[in-house]
Amino acid sequence: MKSLIQRYQQRIIEQIELLDSAVIETLASTLLSCAREGRKVFICGNGGSAGNAIHLANDFLYGICPDGSKALNVEALPANSAVITCLGNDIGYDNIFAHQLTVKAVKDDVLIVLSGSGNSPNIVNALTEAKRLEMQSFAILGFSGGKALSLADYAIHNDVNDMQVAEDLQLIVGHMLMQYLCGELAQ
Repeated sequence: MKSLIQRYQQRIIEQIELLDSAVIETLASTLLSCAREGRKVFICGNGGSAGNAIHLANDFLYGICPDGSKALNVEALPANSAVITCLGNDIGYDNIFAHQLTVKAVKDDVLIVLSGSGNSPNIVNALTEAKRLEMQSFAILGFSGGKALSLADYAIHNDVNDMQVAEDLQLIVGHMLMQYLCGELAQ
């Protein structure tokens, strides 16, 4: 077990050092603008990435400003199981996020997709719909980045072939953003 812990720690450290700080800074300034201008932020992902989307939406909604005065207007698209199962059943799982954007999003809103592979059809369709709606889109990706790498306006991509490390990086980036927003919005 000790060697597994050391290997995992080393992989995380290596991947953190490879994070694209310029894109993280762009996402941070975009989220800060959203908080100040009232633009909406949507976050989505599947499986563990869906859990991370919900976690980060909570951090951005409440964690950055507990009194609510300067929080982000944010929604985790996978959070409502009734909506997800309705859309999945009626129009297909590939459209569970894109349809919600069609109904809820407007030009200049922001989409953040979290994905290990970047190839899930519902992630690809969400990015395509975001482009049609003239939203800004960001992706936090692992593995090769998949189709999402070229569809997103900005991508934080770590070419790591380990889903758990890829998902850890989603939260690490999200927590960096949360701490930045806390500091900036407290001023």
